[in-house]
Amino acid sequence: MDSKILIASDHGGIKLKADLVKFLKKLHVSVNDLGTNTEDSVDYPDYAIKLAKSVGKSKNQKGILICKSGIGMAISANKVRGVRAALCLNKKMAELSRQHNNSNILVLGAAFVPSKKAEGIVKAWLATQFEGGRHEKRIKKITDYEGKR
Repeated sequence: MDSKILIASDHGGIKLKADLVKFLKKLHVSVNDLGTNTEDSVDYPDYAIKLAKSVGKSKNQKGILICKSGIGMAISANKVRGVRAALCLNKKMAELSRQHNNSNILVLGAAFVPSKKAEGIVKAWLATQFEGGRHEKRIKKITDYEGKR
């Protein structure tokens, strides 16, 4: 399991983020919280892009993004080169996002995933490894396309 994770949310995901920070610390995972830390309205792309830039620059860095639906965070993060952000609503999606897509950012929708369920999703995502093999060429196609933009 990864020993360090970046995490960020907008105002719609702040409660779930706080719950997950506590959960990750119980798992002895070092957490770097990139905000927001108040319920004041903020723009989700600011937090998604900030986290995604850090993840996209490193082969080993992973992150978690949270907003109300998860959709805005996923769209924003996936605009950053080197990022494969996956919006996951259950453990199976989280596992497949790692096994087949080598996702490096997990995105959660606070309106759809309660804290206890989110804990299971995060744990599954962190514990699952990329399978490689036939999936390597598909990830390479994405990476190659990114290089052309």
